[in-house]
Amino acid sequence: MSDKLQIDTMDWAIMAELQRDASQTAQAIGDKVGLSANPCWRRIKRLEDAGIIARRVALVDPASVGLATSVFVAIRITRHDSEWLATFAAAIDSLDEVMECHRMAGDIDYMLKLRVRDIGDYDRIYQRLIARIPGLSDVTAMFSMEEMKSTTALPRPN
Repeated sequence: MSDKLQIDTMDWAIMAELQRDASQTAQAIGDKVGLSANPCWRRIKRLEDAGIIARRVALVDPASVGLATSVFVAIRITRHDSEWLATFAAAIDSLDEVMECHRMAGDIDYMLKLRVRDIGDYDRIYQRLIARIPGLSDVTAMFSMEEMKSTTALPRPN
């Protein structure tokens, strides 16, 4: 949470509405949370200015654009120097199919989430990945059989 800005119950209610549907007007959000349009808009602007609301985006249904397959890729590496990390970061950034990349604690060094058409599409990306990044000791793919929950909305901390 931001050290600069205290987030109150009303801010959380506004953020919940924006996370549900960011295309709503300040008036519509205000009606739902019990504020008039101007105070609601000012709160949204304050949250944006503080960087708490990082951006507003449209969420595209992956299946409707031919990217119904989620793949989680566990990567183990042999190098841990800054030069390697820069190469890795650039390679990951150049692959649009990589939706998320996390540096992990434990046995896995990095975990990627990809959206692809099918197994063949993943293999094409895998070939590009291993060609661009030296020092990979293990790359293991796990294909999602069913997406049981997916949300971009953050929960309110207790």
